[in-house]
Amino acid sequence: MKRVVMVVAPQQFRDEEYEHPREVLRARGAEVVTASTHAGECIGRFGAKAQADAAIGEVDPEEFDAVLFVGGAGSAVYFDDERAHELARSIAQRGGVVAAICIAPSTLAHAGLLRGRRATAYPTQKDDLVAHGATWSDGPVEVDGRIITANGPDAARAFGEAVADALGL
Repeated sequence: MKRVVMVVAPQQFRDEEYEHPREVLRARGAEVVTASTHAGECIGRFGAKAQADAAIGEVDPEEFDAVLFVGGAGSAVYFDDERAHELARSIAQRGGVVAAICIAPSTLAHAGLLRGRRATAYPTQKDDLVAHGATWSDGPVEVDGRIITANGPDAARAFGEAVADALGL
């Protein structure tokens, strides 16, 4: 069984960017674990509740086939978080899938993972991604090797499908 860790902000994550990919991944047979800045309840922008199973610093990247960073205003907390960067880099180095949606691709950019790669994000992040070496794409979902990015809530289900496809589910 493929294992995916979804990283959400403790507050103000985008509800559908968590719920839709999670539904898709579970329906296609993945085990999904949720992480945040701390274990416990996290609250989305529209009131969705996510139960973080672990703090991001407690997640062992060796146990996961993919990491997915959920967007929403609160996800900016991870842009310069070294624990988030290390988790993403470790999974990428092992050939796992690294994915982010909405503004969360900036976390991947700041971790150095988008240098020379095609990526998309919420339009407000374009300059940040380009400044960190990404090649900007206006598409809703961009797959560049094992890196998957998406531009926002309308692409959440397609984003989940792209991650599931990359995992061979």
